[in-house]
Amino acid sequence: MTYAEGVAEVTDADFDTEVLGAGVPVLVKFTARWCGPCRQLKPVLGALAAEEGERLRIVEIDVDHNPLTTVKYGVLATPTLMVFDRGEPVKSMVGARPKRRLLEELADVLEPSRA
Repeated sequence: MTYAEGVAEVTDADFDTEVLGAGVPVLVKFTARWCGPCRQLKPVLGALAAEEGERLRIVEIDVDHNPLTTVKYGVLATPTLMVFDRGEPVKSMVGARPKRRLLEELADVLEPSRA
C-alpha cells in the first residue's frame, strides 16, 4: 500500500483487508493513469482525506493493474467512486466532481449518528 496526497493506493491483494475490513467507511476511487478526470479528482480527494480522515478513509485502486476487484464490483468507467461500509458497497458515483458536491453526496455516509 502506498500513499499519495493522503490517499492510499490498494491492490487486488490487499483490498479485502484495507477496504472491506476497515473500521470506518472507505471511499474507493477506481482510477487509471491515463484518465484525465481521475487526475482532476486527486486534489479533491486529498483535501477530503485531510478534513474527514477520522470518519472516512479514502483509497484508490488502478483498474488496469487490479482487474479482479474492478470486475467484482462491476466498474465500467473511471473514475468510479464507491463507498464501502462494514464490508459492503453502499454508494457508487461515476465521474469527477467538485469537493462541495462530493461532500453533499457523502453526507449520509459521514453522519455522526450512523452507529
